[in-house]
Amino acid sequence: MTSDEILMDAEERMEKAVNFLREELKGIRTGRASPALVETLRVEYYGSPTPLRQLASISAPDAQQLLIKPYDPGCLKDIERAILASGLGLTPNNDGKVIRLNIPPMSGEQRAKMSARVKKLAEEAKVSIRNIRRDANKSFDAQEKAKVLTEDERDAGKEEVQKLTDKYEDMVQQLADKKTAEIMGE
Repeated sequence: MTSDEILMDAEERMEKAVNFLREELKGIRTGRASPALVETLRVEYYGSPTPLRQLASISAPDAQQLLIKPYDPGCLKDIERAILASGLGLTPNNDGKVIRLNIPPMSGEQRAKMSARVKKLAEEAKVSIRNIRRDANKSFDAQEKAKVLTEDERDAGKEEVQKLTDKYEDMVQQLADKKTAEIMGE
């Protein structure tokens, strides 16, 4: 593997870690109604877990309510069950055609819990990025040992990996800070 290949691989993997965090953060409640809150919920539909967004259209008619309109009215009960089991703390109102979810304002305690969850997810993403850095550094060491790279090239490569690590850790921190600010209503 060349130095560029190692760096490209590390950057791709770090990008994936940041994108994963971005998707996880979408599902965290902020006090405002957002379709992203429930669209990845898994609904037991004909024996297989299916994402809610494949079974229904999800909209937010106002800041405190979500409207879930299933494509197949027969799966209303399944969707209701999935929402109750999700741990979001929301109670679905089923009128036979659609499900309405009223999003109550969050208490200070709930906001603190959600902020702690954001912090935990961000830390997991950072650990993942650091593991990628470790792998890349090992690759540089192995290439230097195999006489593919010189010592200077190895050190320059490790320096680049550190720059990538810093860049992606900053991205993770910015995402976490932005989400925490949303949760706290700032």
